[in-house]
Amino acid sequence: MRDTGEFLFTSESVSEGHPDKVADRISDTVLDTFLAADPYSRVACETLVTTNRVVLAGETRGPGTITPELLAHNARLAIRDIGYEQDGFHWANADIAVHLHSQSADIAQGVDSAGNKDEGAGDQGIMFGYACRETETLMPAPLYYAHEILRTIRDLRKAADRSVAGLLPDAKSQVTLRYVDGKPIGATSVVVSTQHEAGMEQSDIKRLLWPLVEATLPKGWMCPEAEFHVNPTGNFVIGGPDGDCGLTGRKIIVDTYGGAAPHGGGAFSGKDPTKVDRSAAYACRYLAKNVVAAGLADRCTLQISYAIGVSRPLSVYVDLQGTGKDVDETKLEKVLRDVMNLSPRGIREHLHLNRPIYVPTSAYGHFGREPDEEKGTFTWEKTDLVPVLKASFGR
Repeated sequence: MRDTGEFLFTSESVSEGHPDKVADRISDTVLDTFLAADPYSRVACETLVTTNRVVLAGETRGPGTITPELLAHNARLAIRDIGYEQDGFHWANADIAVHLHSQSADIAQGVDSAGNKDEGAGDQGIMFGYACRETETLMPAPLYYAHEILRTIRDLRKAADRSVAGLLPDAKSQVTLRYVDGKPIGATSVVVSTQHEAGMEQSDIKRLLWPLVEATLPKGWMCPEAEFHVNPTGNFVIGGPDGDCGLTGRKIIVDTYGGAAPHGGGAFSGKDPTKVDRSAAYACRYLAKNVVAAGLADRCTLQISYAIGVSRPLSVYVDLQGTGKDVDETKLEKVLRDVMNLSPRGIREHLHLNRPIYVPTSAYGHFGREPDEEKGTFTWEKTDLVPVLKASFGR
């Protein structure tokens, strides 16, 4: 993102009830079910959801106690928690087919440790991490506020006082911010599309959402009323998997940085931490966030690459985008390799990833979230490397 001149930048988010996010939630429910039974389970689960139908497919390796019936039951509970009790998609009535089979022996032999061979990466690929000073969470502002709008609506939709009665689980948001000299100064437009019960007037939904969005954005940032677009098609009654097929991994930009930083292309949900698509992307965010939190730069993009079956990363690349505070990027690349073991085993042990912690990641972004010490979630959002990074550069 440019740091001079004036420009607009847009990011979107989708709610937990969006069809693709329903699929992500179910895939991560399968993963957490396996990890709760055996922390070293292997899971690569893909989910498809459509009108009253759920299909699970992929590869697993874990305890025999994890039966298709258990996985189907847990999938139903996930759908119920999201809030789907509609004729076209109902947690109790949907047909759930489980087509999971054993992990490929060819993949397993590359990943498993044996003799002097350390645990290898579960696939080849490139992973990126990013952090910036636009928000307190060190996330890009357009995505942060797009997430916050939908989280607020979700919380109110599930609240006992039913202050947004009539709104249903499927929703999308989009926030366009104006930047001046690299800093966001306000919203020029906001889009919110939310599924709703039949009979609700669009003008009433807009009046309901205006104060919620205005309160979510920083004071004075709300866009002009003419640029606040609510359900632009005019009606959104048929939604969720009944309105659109959902698949695991189709919202990877929503999951990461909203387009403000590169993405390696790999999806996260449904994958155990031997899959560097997920674990190394978490490590990249962790390192980039600590670099910015340590005051070494205002922005940091980090890339790591792997080969399947090889434990060490093939490359580590850092780009401070001209915002480094007297920091040599080549030296920083070496320091980051020193402060964290970037092998798949090193990452999962450092960030404690072999735990059933993934369902909360399946909606509203994998990054910029608050670590929970008790639950062990979002460990990659900690800034515990700040002291050693500062010391490495004489700060």
